[in-house]
Amino acid sequence: MTLVDNPGQRHELGILLFVANRALEQRAFDAVVAAGFTDITPAQARVAARIGPDGSRVTDLAEQARVTKQSAAFLVEQLEAAGYVERVPDPTDGRARLVRLTSRARHVVQAADAEVERVLAEWSDHVGERRLGQMHETLRDLRAITDPWR
Repeated sequence: MTLVDNPGQRHELGILLFVANRALEQRAFDAVVAAGFTDITPAQARVAARIGPDGSRVTDLAEQARVTKQSAAFLVEQLEAAGYVERVPDPTDGRARLVRLTSRARHVVQAADAEVERVLAEWSDHVGERRLGQMHETLRDLRAITDPWR
């Protein structure tokens, strides 16, 4: 029986993706805390993770994180106070401001990325490199129709 033939499996797929994502996210966050960055929350980290390499507007961060603009602005204020982000003028619109990661935030990213690599190695050991690679390729293909911010 395939996934298409079994409605129970189809519904479970979303939960399985969520569980794996949450496990990965929690491990990365725990590594950040273990590295000494104890003044950042998971909610702040989720917003910060969406900041583009050249910066992002708060409205875009809110949309991507699926929170209100007010919530995103509050989280950005907290991140700014802790030295993880800075706000700079948007070169494409003089009225707008961009949120950019600071060098302090880049150390957080390094700690999180190193843990993500460890988790992916564990997953590869568990299911095999080929199957993990297929899953990655499939999810990248699905991103084309599921992620408007790609």
